[in-house]
Amino acid sequence: MKKLYTVIIAALCVPMLLTSCKKALDNVDENYSVASQIFNDSTLAVLNLNYIYEQNLPGWAGISPSSAISNPTGISDEGYADVKFFRGTLGVSEVGDIATGVNVTNNYGKIRFINTFIRDVKAGSLPAGTKNRLISQALFLRAFRYFDLVRLYGGVPLVLTPLEAVGDEAKEAALVPRSKTSDCIKQITADLDTAIKYLPKKWASSADWGRFTAGAAAAFKGRVLITWASPQFVTEGVSDPNAPASIPERWEAAYNTCKQAVTLLGTDWKLNTSYQNMWFSEVSNPEAVMVTGYNNLTTETRKPNTYDNQARPAYMGTGSSSTYQPTWEMVKAYPMLDGKAPGTSTKYTYNDQNFYQNRDPRFNATIAYNGAVWPLIGNQNYRLWTYFVSNKTVEPGTASTTGFYCRKAVDPSVLQSNVQFVGTDWMEIRYAEVLLNLAEAAAATNRPQEAYDNLILVRARAGIEKGADNLYGLSAGLSGAALINAVMYERQIEFAFEGKRFWDLRRRKLFASVLNGKVRTGKQINLNAGAPASLSTSPYVGRDALTNDQAYAFFTILPKNLDNGYTIAWKDEYYFFGIPQATMTNNPKIQQNKGWGGNFDPLQ
Repeated sequence: MKKLYTVIIAALCVPMLLTSCKKALDNVDENYSVASQIFNDSTLAVLNLNYIYEQNLPGWAGISPSSAISNPTGISDEGYADVKFFRGTLGVSEVGDIATGVNVTNNYGKIRFINTFIRDVKAGSLPAGTKNRLISQALFLRAFRYFDLVRLYGGVPLVLTPLEAVGDEAKEAALVPRSKTSDCIKQITADLDTAIKYLPKKWASSADWGRFTAGAAAAFKGRVLITWASPQFVTEGVSDPNAPASIPERWEAAYNTCKQAVTLLGTDWKLNTSYQNMWFSEVSNPEAVMVTGYNNLTTETRKPNTYDNQARPAYMGTGSSSTYQPTWEMVKAYPMLDGKAPGTSTKYTYNDQNFYQNRDPRFNATIAYNGAVWPLIGNQNYRLWTYFVSNKTVEPGTASTTGFYCRKAVDPSVLQSNVQFVGTDWMEIRYAEVLLNLAEAAAATNRPQEAYDNLILVRARAGIEKGADNLYGLSAGLSGAALINAVMYERQIEFAFEGKRFWDLRRRKLFASVLNGKVRTGKQINLNAGAPASLSTSPYVGRDALTNDQAYAFFTILPKNLDNGYTIAWKDEYYFFGIPQATMTNNPKIQQNKGWGGNFDPLQ
């Protein structure tokens, strides 16, 4: 998304532009608003909109510097972080994305800027069609911001116009109570419906690549309604025998929206032909439904994604450590090449010693393991070695904590001197998500064949074997909860390390069954006594000529606990976080959530 990004850079100069415009407009009526000058000019209005894009588009794994959930990978079973969420010690004020101050780094600061933009565009003299396109993009981002809040806390104060900032009356008017969660969802979907109505199916110019489309708005609405229909927003507790398993009309609405998204995206969006290389397609990448652009410049207009440098081994970049490290649980989760779970395939035998053999191709596209061929820094034949000799790692520098690395979307062509400037774009919504959202909604509304059809599309692209039954490893005859579980398993594999797993576990209320009472683990691979010098003695001459099977004959793979001193203890109240005390002190009309000492019911 390099072309849109150059426009966004110009937008970052808008505050200065507003100041310098004062000199250019010295001879106009002092009472005539500068905003009216800006929003009578389509070029300046677009620059302001681009600034809003820049404020609100999420970074890698769906996070930004101000996100309340700053490391969703580490709060799941795919990665590791020592967090209070899993120790069961999270405090009421520790998820603080419903901040009290008004600045562009928190949700309400961003919402205020969006609301001001919408108000000023409406007041301007631009043609109606131009206004509708500008406002619709801003409404998409307002929906994005409110959804971020709702999935954290439930219902929040709905502020749809910029509030005045001066005077006692303005202060009192700013004390807005929380709206019901259902009213927030209604507003979010209304904003997205407007975007669907007025945004184009495809922008005519490649310079507009990355702008929201009608299909992107429908796809995001599908994500919202899938979440709204999920157990997080339906059941009081996982053990409540009287709680309904689902609300059918919510799932039906989700299904219709997901179906609409596929229709609107049409033939211009589809699965990229390559799971491994889709991240390196930029303008017109058919997989990228909602995308955040980065660049690889080294000048003052640089905008690197930072992910690449954090994911690769530290000695292959300029960072001090690697952040995205798969757990053994994630490594073992991948299906075999025939699509069957490890241990269930009759074609491919699985064992922990040779875990790398005959796996779903997404395994090798995502997991970097001891002995893997991992092209890096321009070396197409680079072998990654993470084993230990006499309890000392053979890795240069610090060893991987888990024994593994994430290689997804790490650019193999970038030289080590430039890894801090990698410009790979982030796809917040991939076409694969559109298909799997539709599959989940179809399964929940008793449309099993449609669920199968979309699961098969994703598995076929991955390179899983078709099988004699043409089901790509899926079990035949699934329906209802069993079919939904198949969709969730597919999401775990397809979206590994894309920030989706945490939110999926949360909305489906799966933390207790998947993680509670357990510890996440890694592996330490030790070289056995009597191994050849090529493996045991630096500089390991001839090591890379060994096949993995030859090398692993000399390794012992030992378990390594990552959650040390505790077992995971996610609490039911974490499905809706507490409102920070500072927020309620600042606005006494805001009620605390149930489970955190308050009476607000996030399920209403």
